Amino acid sequence: MAVFTEVSTNEARELLRHLQLGDLVALRGIEGGIENTNYFLTSDQGEFVLTLFERLTAAQLPFYLYLMKHLAHHGMPVPDPRPDQNGDILHSVCGKPAAVVNKLRGKSQLAPQPVHCAAVGTMLARMHLAGRDYDRLQPNLRGLPWWNETVPVVLPHIGPEQAALLRAELAYQNHVAASSAYAALPRGPVHADLFRDNVMFDGEELTGCFDFYFAGVDTWLFDLAVCLNDWCIDSAQGTHDATRAASMLNAYQAERPLTAAERELLPAMLRAGALRFWISRLWDFYLPREASMLTPHDPTHFERVLRGRIARPVHA
Repeated sequence: MAVFTEVSTNEARELLRHLQLGDLVALRGIEGGIENTNYFLTSDQGEFVLTLFERLTAAQLPFYLYLMKHLAHHGMPVPDPRPDQNGDILHSVCGKPAAVVNKLRGKSQLAPQPVHCAAVGTMLARMHLAGRDYDRLQPNLRGLPWWNETVPVVLPHIGPEQAALLRAELAYQNHVAASSAYAALPRGPVHADLFRDNVMFDGEELTGCFDFYFAGVDTWLFDLAVCLNDWCIDSAQGTHDATRAASMLNAYQAERPLTAAERELLPAMLRAGALRFWISRLWDFYLPREASMLTPHDPTHFERVLRGRIARPVHA
């Protein structure tokens, strides 16, 4: 959500015309995030979000865009990509693949209480169930193969103690992925990045979630672990919040009870979720791309979370 590609008002005006979304009123770059270029796009017909994809290819993007349409069709509060006159939802802006979606109401809840965590747990379980009949397949592109490729790239930039932890945890996750319990985990489309800043609330009401561009087919348990590692962690200390975690887990299981294999592997997947974001933050921090409004996240936060998940396993 940093701005890698500058979009002019003329280009934005032409895009709105092409999509029959009215006349341009305002165009504003969105700060935060590190993957794509995002703008708030306001017309006389409403508010939208324009995304230019900086890493994902036009061949990869239909999975994400049609997943959002599928979930929206099933009543989930997610952005709905806007088609052009031919029905196409993947567009081109400044030579980059692009999409325009409706802007969700509400604001991010960056200091969540148990009631917010419960709402996220309910929505996540319903999204998993709604995605069961989605017919497009694409792996989680930031899954285990990417971890194995990226760890050697970041190792030269960190100290010996961190490197030892990174190597040991990667070896452990490869071992888990080869187990029969892991093979038994339920799978389907997952969001894989459902952090606090990707969910909107109006008071205690969850009004929507967005940024599906890390989605892919993976284990539902990994998706739940990613949420627990953000919503149910003390941001300052990186420590587990048992009350918030219980609220999320109970709400999730009220919609979709965890299987025996999921209950067994929850501690391992919490470690996997922490490892995934520690690796990506190390990569973004030490090997950043140039962009206006780009501020890489601190990688040490997920190092602390990972150490905590190893030292104090959490069970369902």
